[in-house]
Amino acid sequence: MKHIYLYFLFFTALLQAQVPSNYYDTATGTGYTLKTQLHNIVSNGHVDQGYGALYTAYQTTHNDDYYEDDDSVLDFYSENPSGTDSYFYTHGNRQCGSYDSENDCYNREHLFPQGFFDKNYPMRSDVHHVIPSDGYVNNRRSNYQFGEVSSPTWTSNNGSKVGPNTFGSYNGTVFEPIDEFKGDIARALLYFAVRYENNWNDSGWDPHTATNNPLNGTSGQFYEDWYIDLLLDWHANDPVVQAEIDRNNAAYNFQGNANPFVDHPEFVNMIWNAAPDTEAPTPPTGLVTSNPTDNTIDLTWNASTDNVGVASYDIYVGGVNTYNSTTNSFTATGLSAATNYCFTVYAKDATGNTSTVSNQACEMTTNNGSSGGIDLFFSEYIESSGNNKALEIANISGSAVSLSSYSIKRNGNGGSSWSSPLNLSGSIAAGDVFVVINGDADAQKLIDEADLIHPNNSSTNNGEPINFNGNDPVGLFKNNVLIDIIGVFNNGSSNFAKDVVLRRKNTVTSPNTTFNEVAEWDSYSLTTYSDLGQHSSVLSINDHSLNELKLYPNPAKGNTIYFNTNKHLNIKIYDVLGKLVMSKSINNNNDYIDISNINKGVYLVRISSDNQSTTKKLIRQ
Repeated sequence: MKHIYLYFLFFTALLQAQVPSNYYDTATGTGYTLKTQLHNIVSNGHVDQGYGALYTAYQTTHNDDYYEDDDSVLDFYSENPSGTDSYFYTHGNRQCGSYDSENDCYNREHLFPQGFFDKNYPMRSDVHHVIPSDGYVNNRRSNYQFGEVSSPTWTSNNGSKVGPNTFGSYNGTVFEPIDEFKGDIARALLYFAVRYENNWNDSGWDPHTATNNPLNGTSGQFYEDWYIDLLLDWHANDPVVQAEIDRNNAAYNFQGNANPFVDHPEFVNMIWNAAPDTEAPTPPTGLVTSNPTDNTIDLTWNASTDNVGVASYDIYVGGVNTYNSTTNSFTATGLSAATNYCFTVYAKDATGNTSTVSNQACEMTTNNGSSGGIDLFFSEYIESSGNNKALEIANISGSAVSLSSYSIKRNGNGGSSWSSPLNLSGSIAAGDVFVVINGDADAQKLIDEADLIHPNNSSTNNGEPINFNGNDPVGLFKNNVLIDIIGVFNNGSSNFAKDVVLRRKNTVTSPNTTFNEVAEWDSYSLTTYSDLGQHSSVLSINDHSLNELKLYPNPAKGNTIYFNTNKHLNIKIYDVLGKLVMSKSINNNNDYIDISNINKGVYLVRISSDNQSTTKKLIRQ
């Protein structure tokens, strides 16, 4: 636990690989638009690990943890899901080589035959469609399309078959796997259609008219009509199970991208099923407001469901469509202080079908002066030896602050722009600090105090922004607007903080977009880590005195509520819809008000004194 120390009136407060949840945030369309959006997602971050690395990848992507659970190779063409396998392979042993029959060796099977793309990369080594297989069965599959067989000319030990196709309009020879893995294979081939939608006519690829080639010569549909029908049928009748989800996560860890049809099976029909979607999502339920600040209110609700998939949520403020979110939580920003806001939410699918309205939830913003005063700010900067680099962010606002609207960026080497952002998440409790360190830091103190260890070689942003040097300004951003800075933007010639620790002076109580090292920062030698994880600020009593004020009894069963103060207060009481129901003033000799005319319910009590105000919740019983 980190600590921050605030001193006022001698009062001391202690301060203290799996596919990412936002991976598909930009997948908002439908049809082939959605397909291209997914292509952009799964192409970005895809790192070709090489053909030889597949055998190593199979130890996590295709390990039998679900049938015999014996750590053998999970081979779709030899696995017997309802009994004992007739043979099996252990990882790293009996790799092909030559073979004369089943159980001789295993190799790497391209579900989309590599002969059609002339062994080009990265498709040749893409673990999402290159799976381990018995070498002999792989050879018997040849480059045949997948299909369904009634009269097989050859059958493997586990029941996979070769023979004339009986599905749809195609009458050539096909290969049919067992039912257990048809959905897995279909989703892998649909992934191939997304990842390589722009490659089907590349140099070296066979024309789509070549024998056994299932392509149709377009980037959109990608496969022939009958083949799309087959894959959609297998996808629907063999749905995603946990084993496939685990394989997908392992594949993401191996090469940096995921199969979207494992994570979102509904995407298949959203792209290739021409039937119109006319069903609206269910309404959002359980809408709750929380964590009000001067300018923000957090919203959460229970996610809606839909026959195809919920695309986003429209958030209404006072009956006006104001925000949109792709998840079932959101922070409303840009609000006015000391104002009551009422929210409702509608769910939408990709076709535009809209649910009925959620319940209404209301909340009043605070009035603590954060728009021009206290906000999060950098409290410590460490630019030490090697990769021992850290940033500390302090919250002395008096209430918890969600980090969802905050990010950090670096201005590298005096360039004219900021780096890719490190978007923060979670929250900082009142009086707490948040420490971000470089992923390659080896100083134990930095590691012990870290709330976030950011990889120095992140595939998405090359470690930005925690790979700064002493001439690289770093900025704290709120809603993508700079609110605090260490260093001078676009001034790369200045080694303003090389091999030093900078610590914010305890007289600083708000961020500053102009770096003032002398007035706001103390400098220490490069290994002075002792203060990391804690911060001190000296505040006036007026900064938080109203927040400490109590009203009682609460809940109120009688007709009187009291305030523990000797100050002059202006009291306004609002119902949950924001309607003012009472306005009173109390003075030094009168610290209570009569609420006999207020009905039972929940109310918001706004308390003002001088230039300060705060809002409390009151329950009238």
